[in-house]
Amino acid sequence: MNPLLDKLQPYPFEKLKNLFSDVTPNPDYRHISLGIGEPKHPTPAFIKQALTDNLAGLATYPTTIGSEALRSAIAGWLERRYGLPKIDPATQVLPVNGSREALFSLTQTVVDPSQKDALVICPNPFYQIYEGSAYLSGAQPYFVNSDPARNFAPDFSQVPADVWPRVKLLFLCSPGNPTGAVLSLDDWKKLFELSDRYGFVIASDECYSEIYFKEEAPLGGLEAAHKLGRGYDRLIAFSSLSKRSNVPGMRSGFVAGDAAILKKFLLYRTYHGGAMSPSIQNASIAAWNDETHVQENRAKYIKKFSQVTPLLQEVLDVSLPDAGFYLWAKVDKLASITDTEYAKRLYAEYNVTVLPGSYLAREADGVNPGQQRIRMALVAEVEECLEAAQRIVAFTRKLAAA
Repeated sequence: MNPLLDKLQPYPFEKLKNLFSDVTPNPDYRHISLGIGEPKHPTPAFIKQALTDNLAGLATYPTTIGSEALRSAIAGWLERRYGLPKIDPATQVLPVNGSREALFSLTQTVVDPSQKDALVICPNPFYQIYEGSAYLSGAQPYFVNSDPARNFAPDFSQVPADVWPRVKLLFLCSPGNPTGAVLSLDDWKKLFELSDRYGFVIASDECYSEIYFKEEAPLGGLEAAHKLGRGYDRLIAFSSLSKRSNVPGMRSGFVAGDAAILKKFLLYRTYHGGAMSPSIQNASIAAWNDETHVQENRAKYIKKFSQVTPLLQEVLDVSLPDAGFYLWAKVDKLASITDTEYAKRLYAEYNVTVLPGSYLAREADGVNPGQQRIRMALVAEVEECLEAAQRIVAFTRKLAAA
């Protein structure tokens, strides 16, 4: 067996299952889960119709590069969304089966397994695929802690100078999971300068880009490159329909950017078996070409967060994020308690599931930046999220009184 598999940690939800293994939740409450970031808004009818209208595609082997129509739809969306000049659908865009598998397999493409000291930089806390992909490529993850003073954006200026020459890939998540932080143009400028100096690839995970609360949409990596007057050298952006269009089961997304890297990535994926079903491709075209459903979806999140966040601020250290659908809360505002104990007792007493922040991070520089924090995914409808928030307020006040 591949010994690198032994380096993989249990997924956060497996840890949560173990944490709850000896708990019987209070039967007086129906269960509400804020633990998993799975969109719960209804899938738009026109996307489902496009899928069923194209079921004949099930009789055809798909190509890894995807149809010209899909790549053109993605390129058009990128140009409209980010104000980009012409994106070449033939060389600068590649459909993928959700950003998760693409994030993993890009690492295998980029990292040279013969280089034994290679590093992959990950934000901390982070999406666990970053770490797993680093280990299975033969590299080591290097964690950069989020900075509360920067609205939880990672501070890459804290990386020692002797680390950068070993870095082959740097993962970003903007808007961030779980913090919702969005990188600024100045952040991007500094990262591009480091990439130019040391030659590492930037993998920009942007799957939460269409859920935001301010007038201005979050800045994307390709957009930042264009605004700074540079090309897409060593830059790959990832996006997905899962959150934008409420179709997590379709497993549909794309990568875009550096044509030379995408050429090698296409070769890898051809052997890896990463082709998207023609039926899914046609439904994806319909989704990328429509913005009305995206605006309606975003309005639901704005309504939820505007009601839930002030309620939770009464008892938790939490604020409205830049973007995304998570609240990243510190739990010891009223009482001293660990994030795992908070999650366990909340589940036992009020039948609400949240994810301990320490499960989403690793110890780096002597701290785990997720400790005493919880991630709450506000993915259900407004009424359910409000009910969960009211239970959390009652539970936390009971903790403080005790």
